[in-house]
Amino acid sequence: MDGILKEECGLMGVYNFNNHNDAANIIYYGLYALQHRGQECCGIAVNDDGTIVHHKDMGLVFEVFNDTMLNHLKGTIGVGHVRYSTTGSIMRENAQPLVTKYKKGTLTVAHNGNIVNAAELRREFENNGAIFQTTSDSEVIAYIIARERIKCHSIEEAIARAMGYLRGSYSIVVMSPRKLIAARDPWGIRPLSFGKTDHSYIFASETCALDAVDAEFIRDIKPGEIVCIDKDGVRTDERLCSGKGNICIFEYIYFARPDSVVEGISVYDARWRAGKYLAIEHPVDADIVIPVPDSGIDAAIGYAEQSGIPYGIGLIKNRYIGRTFIQPTQQQRVRAVRIKLNALKETIKGKRVVMVDDSIVRGTTSQRIVQMIRDAGATEVHMRISCPPFLYPCYFGTDIPSQESLIAVNHTVEETCKMIGADSLGYLSLENLSKILGDTYKGHCNACFTGKYPMEVPFNAKGGAC
Repeated sequence: MDGILKEECGLMGVYNFNNHNDAANIIYYGLYALQHRGQECCGIAVNDDGTIVHHKDMGLVFEVFNDTMLNHLKGTIGVGHVRYSTTGSIMRENAQPLVTKYKKGTLTVAHNGNIVNAAELRREFENNGAIFQTTSDSEVIAYIIARERIKCHSIEEAIARAMGYLRGSYSIVVMSPRKLIAARDPWGIRPLSFGKTDHSYIFASETCALDAVDAEFIRDIKPGEIVCIDKDGVRTDERLCSGKGNICIFEYIYFARPDSVVEGISVYDARWRAGKYLAIEHPVDADIVIPVPDSGIDAAIGYAEQSGIPYGIGLIKNRYIGRTFIQPTQQQRVRAVRIKLNALKETIKGKRVVMVDDSIVRGTTSQRIVQMIRDAGATEVHMRISCPPFLYPCYFGTDIPSQESLIAVNHTVEETCKMIGADSLGYLSLENLSKILGDTYKGHCNACFTGKYPMEVPFNAKGGAC
């Protein structure tokens, strides 16, 4: 992805119903599978007979946790989280899950998404005496749930009441001393799956995490649904369910792992179809189709199969550099491209190249990659993008905070093509964007391309996540 700061997070929640004490181990392997959704920090909290024990820190899952730490985290219920750059500052205090002590006991919250009215709510609560320890909008969620829990009979009822205050995108997993609860926003912008093993119920942001722990996928949590698990079993509350969902289209274009299934749609198939439609919309005489790894791979395969042009590997990715390495300043981004990617000259030299990527935001990274391909000996470079041009900011979890940063706002496709140094440039059309979801299409949020947001966005809202 060209210059975008990925702002997703990954969630895991485990409820062991046969008194197994391995919730942390299940979460650990699940978070490994969700590492692509957040590489800044991570954490796990477990419930040991009503006592909440947790550990979280900056770093990747394998850096933060080891056998000694996991053996310390014994419990039958647990919540885990991986996080990337967010609305809050990059600091350990903003790592999740958030563990809060209040009048009714201990509350643990993990959140994926972005609350667009979080700043407004925070000011209101602070004016009434509330004290916040982090800069994360997730703490606002935890505060409202704790406040409402004091007024009502159950934690799930408190969550339902809290959802009435929140606007934006959120999938949340909440742990109390005796229950595990999951919920999605009524628009269904962020995904959340529900699965089961022989002795556990599991919530996870993606089905790839369920596969990693050998769990059977049951279903997706519905938009607006609250699912509560305790010793008496599983209960659902659908009073806030809205019907038609608005899943973020970027889950299919970029965020989710190709082996995940989101809302019944294979992520790999969606990306493959995007490449197929790109080839139909923007054909070109060329010798080879190459992807910008990793999120351009599946679309490049689709483009090659549809066009009949051979698929090849033209860029090698340094697997030891995570997405965190892509830094916010232009100078850092330019330096990072050379370290993160390198051209395979033997594949490219003397060839007319079609290069497929998932998106262009600022254009600076695409410019560097195109030049890299030319330096490797390509005679032509044709850029193909598996989504439409970005024209509007995102407020629900992708850091596209202002139109000024979007190259497509002030430049035509032809001008952008010239700026990045390509011989031609083609974007996927809005019409074919919907088609990538196949016959099971139920609706999605594509506001970053159209400006049509699924809800009213406050004038002072900021982009971000978690």
